[in-house]
Amino acid sequence: MRRALLLLIVICCATSAWAGEAAKAELDVLRDTIRANRKAFVAVNLGLSDTEAKAFWPVYDRYETDLKGVNDRLVKVIEDYTTHFKDLLDDQAKKLLDDYLAVEEDRAKLRRTYVGDFAKALPGKKVARLYQIENKMDAVIRYDLAATIPVVE
Repeated sequence: MRRALLLLIVICCATSAWAGEAAKAELDVLRDTIRANRKAFVAVNLGLSDTEAKAFWPVYDRYETDLKGVNDRLVKVIEDYTTHFKDLLDDQAKKLLDDYLAVEEDRAKLRRTYVGDFAKALPGKKVARLYQIENKMDAVIRYDLAATIPVVE
């Protein structure tokens, strides 16, 4: 499951960044698939009771919807960078860095915002486990992205 998720995410980002507009519809399908697999990965690893699941999944769905906007902004930064990295000017590089850091700040704010909502649905240890699962999935995705995104020349 983890490898399938990673492969889809790398394909999603690579398709978006290097194939242009022709891949837009395919990218949307891949993003939906990634979100579904991510949710399945959380479900398998969180170990929710029926009562917990009933309270948790609506909150998680809202979280994923809000996170989608942040992730879409990250994809845009990656697309902008990969389109221009060979002829990147200092001002463009600074703007991309600022945009990237803004995305990361918003991701952290969003996660902090949802801690209370998750804590209403789950005991503290399971909330902590959820955030560990999310961080582990993100770390693997970022590792794979780091291997495919060229470094500024």
